[in-house]
Amino acid sequence: MSSKPEFVEYVAEQCRGAGEITFKKMFGEYGLYCDGKIFALVCDDQFFVKITKAGESRNLPKKPPYDGAKDYFLVEDVDNAEFLAELVSETVKELPEPKPKAPKAKKPKEK
Repeated sequence: MSSKPEFVEYVAEQCRGAGEITFKKMFGEYGLYCDGKIFALVCDDQFFVKITKAGESRNLPKKPPYDGAKDYFLVEDVDNAEFLAELVSETVKELPEPKPKAPKAKKPKEK
């Protein structure tokens, strides 16, 4: 079962205090980004945040977002915008910068 777009939009709105929050549909579910860094997934209408030291202090349950995935923090209280903004902000600080995208290969010109 895939996530409802309304739930993803709600979670993104709740996290906006941390920075520019965007999301992208990925394999039927959603990846959430803060200032260009992917920090979370929404799968089956559940919010999963990448595991970092900052998040460890919050005693959140760990669970894989889908079969075969590594564990993420499962954030069950998505209604507390202040908590989410702090968690996202702290998490994103610990994550590495995204790798620059390789330029697209140019197609050879036909003669």
